[in-house]
Amino acid sequence: MINTADMYWINKPKQFTISENFIEIKTDENTDFWQRTYYLFRNDNAPSLLLKTSDSKFSFVVKTEFDSSHRYDQCGVIIYQDSDNWVKASIEYENEDFQRLGSVVTNNGYSDWATTDITATQKHMYYRLSRRGDDYCIENSFDGITYKQMRILHMVKGCGEINIGVYACSPEKSSFTARFTDLQMQKCKWEEHK
Repeated sequence: MINTADMYWINKPKQFTISENFIEIKTDENTDFWQRTYYLFRNDNAPSLLLKTSDSKFSFVVKTEFDSSHRYDQCGVIIYQDSDNWVKASIEYENEDFQRLGSVVTNNGYSDWATTDITATQKHMYYRLSRRGDDYCIENSFDGITYKQMRILHMVKGCGEINIGVYACSPEKSSFTARFTDLQMQKCKWEEHK
């Protein structure tokens, strides 16, 4: 298990709880991460609780639970190097019918967004973010046992020391509570390509 005492905030939220067993973030409205692409706007104010590591091979695992019910509400995992270089994976609420399970990779100030639609009734998700140097693999799981690949990515500023952890935000005028449990740093589960 990760010692939450070793973690630190960027964009500290007004309301949160940190214990040995869980982290809860109550989102502030009008918070998000996004850079330029398509929408043109730049958002860099979502609360994130991060851990520094220089380990070049590992898997970071966490379970997320959430009661989101407003458009764009989201929570998940993040690597945050600076405002122009970061990665996030989450479920983003859309409406009563569906949500978007997806990931954003931002390199040199431009974001992309890769998604797949899932039911709006899904209120938890496990993520496993694995590192091999400056390349990464993001996976998700409904049960914490069987993981499926979401994407493989490269980070321009993803070598050496990185900042990895969890985040939650509400890009519009809303708020919800995100709960994070089972935070672990594991031996890298992303098999080396041969």
